[in-house]
Amino acid sequence: MKRLLNTLYITSGNRYLSLDGENVVVMEDKKEIGRIPLHNLQAIVTFGYTGASPALMGACAQRDIELSFMSGNGRFLARVSGEEKGNVTLRKTQYRISEKKEESVKIAKNFILGKVYNARWVLERAARDYSMRLDAELLKKKSAFLGQSMNKIRECEDAGTLLGLEGEAASVYFSAFDELILQQKEDFYFHGRNKRPPLDNVNAMLSFGYSLLAGMCGGTLEAVGLDVGFFHTDRPGRMSLALDLMEEFRSVIVDRFVLTLINKRIMKPEYFLTKENGAVIMTEEGRKAFLSAWQGKKQEMITHPFLGEKIEWGMVPYAQSMLLARFLRGDLDEYPPFLWK
Repeated sequence: MKRLLNTLYITSGNRYLSLDGENVVVMEDKKEIGRIPLHNLQAIVTFGYTGASPALMGACAQRDIELSFMSGNGRFLARVSGEEKGNVTLRKTQYRISEKKEESVKIAKNFILGKVYNARWVLERAARDYSMRLDAELLKKKSAFLGQSMNKIRECEDAGTLLGLEGEAASVYFSAFDELILQQKEDFYFHGRNKRPPLDNVNAMLSFGYSLLAGMCGGTLEAVGLDVGFFHTDRPGRMSLALDLMEEFRSVIVDRFVLTLINKRIMKPEYFLTKENGAVIMTEEGRKAFLSAWQGKKQEMITHPFLGEKIEWGMVPYAQSMLLARFLRGDLDEYPPFLWK
C-alpha cells in the first residue's frame, strides 16, 4: 500500500503556485512567501482562483501528485491528473457492469449498506458514551430504524428503490444529528441538511468536509484506474464513482470529525461569515483551523475491518478503491464495504 505523505493546503485565494526545480513555490503579490520540496508531497489543494503555473501542473502529473482546485467556499472545481491509470481489461469490466442495471445495483447496495451501517454506528456510540448528556432513547430508536433499513437494502434489486431507501435513512440519521452536538449549542446547531448554499455553521463544515472527502476518493480511484459510477449517474464533469465510494465514509470520517471540532471548541463562531444571500462560509482563519485538524485526522491509525491491517484514516479510501478493483477483476466474490466499529 502506498505511503500517506503530506498534503499542502493553500487557504488564501490570492496566492499563486509555481515550480522552481524540484520545489513548489508559493507566491503572493509576485513575492515568494514559501517553498516546499515536491518529494514531500502527495497532494496539493488550493482555494481561490489565482491558479498554478503550467510547469507545476506538468510536474505534479508526472510525479503522481494530486493537484486540486477548490473555490474559496470549498467547492471542488478541477483536478490535474497525469497518464490514465489501470489496465484496459479493468476499465472494460467496469463499463460493462455499469451498463447492466442488475449487476450495477449489487455494487451500489454495498456502498449504501456501508453508509447506513456507519451512520448507525455513530448514533450507537454516542448513545453509549454520552448516555447522561443526550437523549439516548431517541438515538436508540433512530438506530433501530437504520437497522431495519439495512435489511431492506440487502433485499433491494432496483436502483430507484435503493435511492429511496438511502434518502430515507439519511433523513432519519440527520434528524438526530443535533443531539450529538454537546458544546457551543447557541452557535453550532443543526436543523436539517442544507448545502447549496449551506445556511448555518454546521452545514458549512459538513459541505467543506465532504468536498475534501470527494477529492480524496476521486484521487484514489484515478490511481487504480476506476471512474464509472454504479449508484450516482455518470455525467460530464461529475466524479460519479467518487461520490459512490465516499458514501461509506461520510459519517465516520467527516461527520464525526465535524462533531469533534465543535465539541472540543476547535472551531469558533468567529470563524464563520454570513453573506447577503444567507450562505454561511468559513473565514480564512477558519479554513486553516479546519484543515490543520483534518491533516491530523488523516494521519491517525486504525485497523481496517476487512484487511485486518493498521493503516492511516487518510488511506481508507485508497484501500477501498483497491478492494473494488479486486472485485471487478474477479479476485473477490463481492465488493466489501467499509464497516467501521
